[in-house]
Amino acid sequence: MNLTAILALVKNDLRIHFTDRRGVLINIAAAVFIAGFMGFLFGGSGKTKEAGKIPVAIVIEDDSDVSKAVGAALGADKMIDAKQVTADEARELVKKGKAQAGFILPKGFGEAATSAFFRGRDKPQIELFYDPSQSIVLAVVEGLLTQYVMQEVSKAMFGGAMGQKVMKDSMEELKKSAEADTPAGKELKELLESVEKLNQRAQAGASAGKKPADGVQGGLSVPYTVHSEALTSRSGVKYNGYAHSFAGMSVQFILFNGIEAGVLLLLLRERGLWARLRTAPLTRVDLLVARALATTVIGLFMLCAIYLVAAVAFGVRIEGSVAGFVGIAISFCILNACFGLLLAALGRTPAATRGLAIMVTLLLVMIGGAWVPAFIFPPWLQQASLFAPTRWAVDGLDAVTWRGLGFDAAVGPISVLLLSALVCGGLAIWRFRWQS
Repeated sequence: MNLTAILALVKNDLRIHFTDRRGVLINIAAAVFIAGFMGFLFGGSGKTKEAGKIPVAIVIEDDSDVSKAVGAALGADKMIDAKQVTADEARELVKKGKAQAGFILPKGFGEAATSAFFRGRDKPQIELFYDPSQSIVLAVVEGLLTQYVMQEVSKAMFGGAMGQKVMKDSMEELKKSAEADTPAGKELKELLESVEKLNQRAQAGASAGKKPADGVQGGLSVPYTVHSEALTSRSGVKYNGYAHSFAGMSVQFILFNGIEAGVLLLLLRERGLWARLRTAPLTRVDLLVARALATTVIGLFMLCAIYLVAAVAFGVRIEGSVAGFVGIAISFCILNACFGLLLAALGRTPAATRGLAIMVTLLLVMIGGAWVPAFIFPPWLQQASLFAPTRWAVDGLDAVTWRGLGFDAAVGPISVLLLSALVCGGLAIWRFRWQS
């Protein structure tokens, strides 16, 4: 083994690598920036920060004080962004992904839940529907519902006017039923009588200006049932988790292809090949349009190949508008081509441009919701992500695949993607240096 030769080769490789200092620094900065961004989203240093809220559509069809209080308590909760709407509006918001979940408190819920609080029968049913791509929110919303319904129903039972009425009705019903002479019936009667005495004592204390005593705790039944339903645009359309994954990764890797197209133009300039191109009857616009068309075709080929595999191996289907899918695919690939041209127009060296472009691409993919759902972002970042064309591309592909939405759901994404392509292409033509 020739140690001298090996050291000489190592020295030469290191010299070549560190010659482009800008590229080295950008590669390091990209890793630091992405790591810092992800760490910020998932807790950072542990300091309290403003967290993203789960958008939830609330429908209250019951006019009782209990239902109104449950709605108010959920509206004030820090974990969710509650919006009171009609039943049809709530379902539409969930179908289109504008709300992660929704639920309906039906008519008579307050009285029925209060009546079922001790006896555990004839429980009212809450309809709970959710976005199947964000199924983790189902447990969160169910937990909050349990917390606030139990809180408000128990408050009504131990001192509220509805609780007193339900207590009397339950006592009368119990006396008339065959259940009254059973051990369980006797124990329930004693419990209801004790609660009635507690209510009378609390009322007497309130009349005398005394603060109410602490509530009574015990083994109580949740006074309602839940019917959960995953909502898509229509019956027969089921959520396919692979559809969202393929949308996000298609966007990411097609953007990587756009980076390579831009870097290739920089390599042509660096290697002195511009002189040959200038001798041909080509204008700057001719060259850029040709490169953009080639990159667009390559991007479309990649997208079609990826979704072909997704359809065959993972059951991904275009459940919505085929025209919308095609429009989004073409619009995004045009944007990708213009993004590559902009990199070539603004970049100085291939290494530095590639490092910076990868950092920008990964950032766009992350805030576009391809890796983690956007609702976990801080509120300001949720709003900022709407300025990222990747957010529109991923949401648009989701809309026309597993969500099963029509062409109208693709109009917004197509418009944003084409407008972004126009801006990138215009800047590329303006800043592109024909002379090397």
